[in-house]
This record gives sequence, C-alpha cells and structure tokens, in this order.
Amino acid sequence: MKQVDIFIAFFRSGMLGFGGGPSAIPLVHREVVITYKWMSDEEFSDVLALANALPGPINTKMAGYIGWRVGGFTGMLNALFATSVPTVVLMILFLSLLSAHKDKPWVSGMSRAVLPVAGVMMAVLTWDFIVKSKKSLGLIGTVLILVVSVIIIELLGIHPAILIAALLATALISGGKKRKEKQEKGVQA
Repeated sequence: MKQVDIFIAFFRSGMLGFGGGPSAIPLVHREVVITYKWMSDEEFSDVLALANALPGPINTKMAGYIGWRVGGFTGMLNALFATSVPTVVLMILFLSLLSAHKDKPWVSGMSRAVLPVAGVMMAVLTWDFIVKSKKSLGLIGTVLILVVSVIIIELLGIHPAILIAALLATALISGGKKRKEKQEKGVQA
C-alpha cells in the first residue's frame, strides 16, 4: 500500500504542479507533510535545501529522495516515475497537437515568439553567471574563461557538454588540492 501512496502523492503533485519544480514544491509539501505525514516541516525544509543545492530539476530530486526514504529503492523509482510521467504525457499530447496544426498561422507565430524569449532568458542566465563568477574568480579570470570557452565552442567546434565536464573536473581537482593545502597548514600550525 505504501508504494501506491508514493505513486499517488507524486503523480498528483506532478500533474497539478504546472510551471515546473518551484510551482510543485507546495504540492509536494502538502502530500508529504500534511496528507501522508512522511516527514515534519523541518525535515521537508532540509530536503528542499539539499535539493536546491544539487544540479537538475528540483521536483525529481525531491521525489527521488523522499521516495527512497519512505519506500526504499523501489519507492525512489516509483516516485521518479510518478513525477516524470505527467510531464512526458503532456509533452507528447502538446507536441502532437502542434504537429497537427503546424500550418496554422497562430502556431507558426507562437513558435517564432518562443525563440526571442528563450534567447533573452539565456542572456539573463549568462549575465548572472558572469556576475557570480566575477565575485569568486575576479574580472580577469572571468573574462579569460569566457573568451576561452567561446573559442573552444565556436571555433574548435567542441560540444558545450565536454567543456562543462572539463571545467567541473578542473574545479573539483583544484578544490581538492586547496582543501588538502589548508589541512596541511592547519596540522603544521
């Protein structure tokens, strides 16, 4: 019965949480804390903070952890499935509808309107990353990484995912070295 409850809780929050993860958080809270009482408000806040710290969609991260906590490995898979199914089904229906009406002027107008909006959203996101990078890397480091990244992606034709993986690996390695140096200095002092 617990697996059925996990599925229902996350399916409901996935279906009603229109607009992505942030809109589904109150629904997940209602299901997990109020309806099924699987955790307290404080525990839910901790799960939310952890999910915000990790990369990826917040709704699936929360579903995976809460499902695992409540129903083990099967509960995790169940919660992830219940969270993902509504989105997949709705996307298939929506894309089928768009495909059936692709020759209509309102569909082509809507498609043309999405591109500039997505471009502006990406520009804002990029600007936020630059501002945050400037605080931690300094202006010269930020500009250097930005220029080298553009050269690698545009001129050398290397896929952005490879560049991101390389930058993450570099950050992890250099962060580990810095931690080790701090530990050694702490031991010597």
